[in-house]
Amino acid sequence: MTDSTNKNKTPESILVTGATGLVGSHLLKVLVSKGYSVKALYRTFVPEYDGAEKIDWVQCDILDIVSLEEAMADVQKVYHCAAIVSFNPSQKKLLNTTNIEGTANVVNACINTGVKKLLFVSSVSALGRIRENEPITEKMSWTKETSNSEYGKTKFYAEMEVWRGAGEGLNAVIVNPVTILGASDWKKGSAAIFKNVYKEFPWYSDGVTGWIDVEDVVNAMILLMESNISNERFILSAENIGYRELFNRIADEFGKKRPSKKVTPVLAALVWRVEALKAFFTGSDPLVTKETAATALVKVHFDNSKLLQHLPHFKYTPVRKSIARICAEFKEMYNL
Repeated sequence: MTDSTNKNKTPESILVTGATGLVGSHLLKVLVSKGYSVKALYRTFVPEYDGAEKIDWVQCDILDIVSLEEAMADVQKVYHCAAIVSFNPSQKKLLNTTNIEGTANVVNACINTGVKKLLFVSSVSALGRIRENEPITEKMSWTKETSNSEYGKTKFYAEMEVWRGAGEGLNAVIVNPVTILGASDWKKGSAAIFKNVYKEFPWYSDGVTGWIDVEDVVNAMILLMESNISNERFILSAENIGYRELFNRIADEFGKKRPSKKVTPVLAALVWRVEALKAFFTGSDPLVTKETAATALVKVHFDNSKLLQHLPHFKYTPVRKSIARICAEFKEMYNL
């Protein structure tokens, strides 16, 4: 990896979108520790943590084309992490606007300002992850038959914007992470898994999916950005593990009861309908949606070999080690 702290060269200027999210926030900390000149976009507030004062924070929405191009002035590389991650049907318009139009704006701004390289954080949802009969690889793409979410559709079309930019001369690379494990606000996203297990949520499913440590995602992103690799996309997945096994490991780390009630297809269908009704009357996001209920029952396996072929020295963190560290971080974060 290129050392940005080399005394004989000026540190490259890097811009990060989605800087306050799980991936973006962890990425910023690593970039700052490596001595990069980092500019980060935020919409409502600047987060407070050690090292945040070393970052050039810019209030900007990726839907604001003028401000976006101004923010990219004198920037060499861009990590595009901003996205709406939701499986709530009521968020359809926001998903399309932010994920597709927002990415198109980022791509155009990169081209117009002469950015050297763009790394886009996509998702395995863009590959069509509802496939039980074959491992999922980077050669696959979203189709109506292999996807059950509007989110997956928008990430697929967002990728099309990146490839369009590549066709216009932009140096770009895409990563497709599986479910990312990391300590953050455990009221939302994948972090909510840890909260539910801590609260001794009793249900589990027989579904299988891929999991990866947020630190592995960030390290892979930086390695790919600093490499000569371009116009490629990579699945980022440490292990394919069943939901029950993952929940059990988290419960053991927290010293809580393991989930003991199996979710059946009939029960899952009932739960998402009840949650949809509750959300309709309360205006809150449903805990379970039709899409998430279906995904939790599917057994899918992701092929992570392409990244290891291109980055032979990269090693994934075993999920058991990730869970141990993340649970410890949550204990400290919430005084558990």
